[in-house]
Amino acid sequence: MMHNLLATIVTTDLNPFWDGLLNVLLYIIFGFGSIIVIMCFAALSVVAERKVAGFIQGRFGPNRVVIPFVEAIPFVGSTLRKMGLTQLVADGAKFLLKEDPLPAHVNKFWYMLAPVMSLAPVLIVSAVIPFGIIYLENGAIPLSPSNIDYSLIFALAVSSLGIFGAIMAGWSSNNKYSQQGALRAAAQMMSYELLLGLSVLPVVIWVATKADSPFSLFQIGTAQEGTWFILTHPLSALLFLIALFAETNRLPFDMAESETDLVSGYHTEYGSFKFGLFFVGEYGHVALSCALFSVIFLGAWNPFPGLYWPESWGWIASILSLITMLVKIAMMIFFFIWVRWSLPRFRYDQVMKLCWGNLVPLSLLNLVFYIILIAIL
Repeated sequence: MMHNLLATIVTTDLNPFWDGLLNVLLYIIFGFGSIIVIMCFAALSVVAERKVAGFIQGRFGPNRVVIPFVEAIPFVGSTLRKMGLTQLVADGAKFLLKEDPLPAHVNKFWYMLAPVMSLAPVLIVSAVIPFGIIYLENGAIPLSPSNIDYSLIFALAVSSLGIFGAIMAGWSSNNKYSQQGALRAAAQMMSYELLLGLSVLPVVIWVATKADSPFSLFQIGTAQEGTWFILTHPLSALLFLIALFAETNRLPFDMAESETDLVSGYHTEYGSFKFGLFFVGEYGHVALSCALFSVIFLGAWNPFPGLYWPESWGWIASILSLITMLVKIAMMIFFFIWVRWSLPRFRYDQVMKLCWGNLVPLSLLNLVFYIILIAIL
């Protein structure tokens, strides 16, 4: 994929060494670009969470933090303060500068590794998310560092590894609240991971009738240039969305961190920078989940059902596809926050009963229905 892109950018003949070097540089640029997009959404989601919560509850949200030199800039300083963006700088500085204690009773190796394990899968999976489309002379390629045929399986498998961060944190903390939070997180992940896979299978089978690589996120996005899958597979979209809420530990499924009975769940013993990594990992996972939902069910980079950016527009179409994808991710993040501040928390037994007693059987019926429908059509 990247070699084709290199051929369009570099028009002069290069020896194999420089050709390979530029190829590697393009991989690095695209890789860092994907990470920056997800991390920016994760950071801005922290501010958006507070501002949307304030709006729902009739408050202003964060609008008091002042950065002296920035505040002095006319219009810019006051705007950033009122929007709460300067609060983001204050939070980041607090996580970096606070004392970072290491409790004596913890298993130090796994305790230190857990926050990294929570964040790392998010950064890895961002490499296979198609944030747009690039039209070349010999075909179209995704705007992503990696274009593999099984990117959907890769994304679901690697993103689920984040649960090991919670398990490591709960076990290494030697704290009963942390251990109970880790057990809840593991059971919830295994339950709703099954639902996640079953809900997306009808889409894969549907795409298999039109594309050579039905497990490719790029092929799934390309297949929605006509009708979006949220319209042809509404129940699959609903089940997939519910599973994403459970996998990201967002209300009403945040049983692993339930402060009403577990203090702070599996990261009770964490503070300062290590807690910040858990925090960023959680919001990064939300941004990643919103990107996956947008690609699979919301038409990916296509602006509206039945409309797509024409190939004849060239690089303009690529830029517009990127903007379209970013807008959809932002709208999905807003929806996640809206639900967070609108619904009460479920009990743990209700969360598990909802999955195994209702949603999994419903997803199986949905899968059988689409298998029969596709066979008939």
